[in-house]
Amino acid sequence: MRRVDNVSAIAMRPTKRISTTESPTTRTPRPLTRAELPIDAEALARFLIGKTLIRETSKGRMIVRIVETEAYVAGDAAGHGFRGETPRNRSLFLERGHAYVYFIYGMHYALNVSAGKIGEGTGVLIRAAEPIAGIAQMKKNRKTKNDRDLTRGPGRLAEALKIDKRLDGVDLCVVTPACTEPRSAASRRLSPNHTGSSHALWLADAIRPASTISATKRIGITKEAHRLLRFSENDNPYVSGPKHLNVAPPFQGGTTP
Repeated sequence: MRRVDNVSAIAMRPTKRISTTESPTTRTPRPLTRAELPIDAEALARFLIGKTLIRETSKGRMIVRIVETEAYVAGDAAGHGFRGETPRNRSLFLERGHAYVYFIYGMHYALNVSAGKIGEGTGVLIRAAEPIAGIAQMKKNRKTKNDRDLTRGPGRLAEALKIDKRLDGVDLCVVTPACTEPRSAASRRLSPNHTGSSHALWLADAIRPASTISATKRIGITKEAHRLLRFSENDNPYVSGPKHLNVAPPFQGGTTP
């Protein structure tokens, strides 16, 4: 494996860059099933790069392409599940593929995907995404005309897609119409904060495959900060963080250190 400045990369098929002027013919990809999601948090974080996140509200459907994630694995002191289950983090302990939404810095919400088996408390933070459809609504939600900063960073992403604690515990492998959202008994029990009113959110297959994926240090943490558990698509303008972390030489094969 080649390494430069604590950066590694996974070579995949090349991608085409698209503009934020959405096509009226943008197709909606098929939903992902739970069986397709890797159980391990690190593997899930890599897997989600290039996949699609779909948000539906009474205002319409918004579609983004995931381009940056961070894994929080078993025994990880930086993870919210490290000290065990609490009322705040209960959704993180659901089976893989559920939404764990938390409020950070007293300002922003952040979306995570639970990983592992029930009770493990591991997950993947969705750090950034590329807008695909429903862009006009995202701009209204964020009150901005700045395309590049629309969904670049977890707080901006949540604001653009109107993600808040009402979506905590949602099953991201189930497509439900915006106004119904039935939930499993386990999800209702472990995440009573979610009301299920007029909201839908789910994961879907890639609209186009990821190109080269970098593995770098996670951002904004102090514990276990050396671990290369942040994954991002190289050269994608919607990836957040310092520029030197977002470019890496490709390599064939190998695993993330």
